[in-house]
Amino acid sequence: MSLPAPKPPASRGGDGFAGKVAVLIAILATIGTLFGFIGNSSYNEAALLKNSAAIDKTSAANAWNHYQAKSNKQNLAELATNLPGVDHVHYRSEVLRYQREKDDIRVEAERWEASSAAFSAQSEEALHRHRQWSLASVAQQIAISLAAVALLARRTWLLGATVTVAAFGLVIGAFAWLHAEPSPLVAAPFVAAIVAMLGVELFKTLGRRAAQNRG
Repeated sequence: MSLPAPKPPASRGGDGFAGKVAVLIAILATIGTLFGFIGNSSYNEAALLKNSAAIDKTSAANAWNHYQAKSNKQNLAELATNLPGVDHVHYRSEVLRYQREKDDIRVEAERWEASSAAFSAQSEEALHRHRQWSLASVAQQIAISLAAVALLARRTWLLGATVTVAAFGLVIGAFAWLHAEPSPLVAAPFVAAIVAMLGVELFKTLGRRAAQNRG
């Protein structure tokens, strides 16, 4: 009687669960890298806009200093119109000239201030988008860690938690892409899903222990 031929050792390539998790980790790593790159671009944009705001703010300050200098000269000209023995007509015309120059300088200074305020607002918006992209990237990194644990522990519920966290990161990334402000309740469905998965796994564990105790 011949002995049965020994079976070859199982190949890791046939492990469907591990293959799926590996593909998921690769996808999450790619998405996280993309989110991080866009977030860094938003941060650089915010820094450039903040620099432009500072330059325009300095220009506005210079314009207001010029305005103050013209005001001082106008005050001296007005004082001269009340002095005896001077050309009153000349100094009255000087007062009017300084007033026209002051009006032009004031318009210029206000224009610089408005430009600086606009750049500051754009910088804050870009910085806010940077924080959103960073949060989305962090969510992908957490999802990758959960996927690695799921692969080692062979727990499908951990894989579900991985997908939930990754989906949360994708939602935050979508809000950042649309320049929209997410509601604080946007995380509620994802938290509820994770809590539900933990609860199901807990009940399964308690059920297995109860069955072992009865056995």
